[in-house]
Amino acid sequence: MAMVAKNFIPYIRANLLHPIIRFHNMITSEVVYVGELSTEATHSKSGSIITTDAPPDNNGLGRTFSPTDLLATALASCMMTIMAMRARDSDLNIAGTRAKVTKIMAANPRRVEEVVIEMEIADRGLSQIHRTVLEKAALSCPVALSLNENLKQTVSFSYRNEN
Repeated sequence: MAMVAKNFIPYIRANLLHPIIRFHNMITSEVVYVGELSTEATHSKSGSIITTDAPPDNNGLGRTFSPTDLLATALASCMMTIMAMRARDSDLNIAGTRAKVTKIMAANPRRVEEVVIEMEIADRGLSQIHRTVLEKAALSCPVALSLNENLKQTVSFSYRNEN
C-alpha cells in the first residue's frame, strides 16, 4: 500500500499543481506582421492592441513605438506599477508619477545598450522610509530583473510636491 501512495504523489504534482502553473503561462498576446516593417500585437485577455514600427534609423517609418521603444517603456511602466503596489499597501497615493525614458542603442550587434529613466514621483507627504521602499521596489520590478545584465539601467528619482 505504501508503494501506491508513493506513486500517487507524482500524479498529484503533475495533475493538480501544474494547472496552476499553466494558468500563469497562458498566451499573452498574438503578434501579426502587417507589412511596411510594422506589427500589430493583440493582448489575449483584454483585446487591446499595440502597433509597432521599425524606427527611421533602421529603415522604418517610425509612426509608432518601435519594439525596442516598448522594451525601454516596459521597464518604466513596470517600475511604476510595482511602486504603486507598495504605495497602495501603505495607503499612499503616487498618482501623477511620471517617467522620462531614453533608449540608447548600440551597434554590432544592434541592441539596446542603455535605458535611462528619470522617475518623478508625486509626493504627498512621503517619508524618507516611504521613498526608500518605493525606490527599492522600482529597481526590483520583474522587467528590471529579467533584462540582460549587459543592458545598463540608469534610474534617477526625484520628488514633486503635490501637497
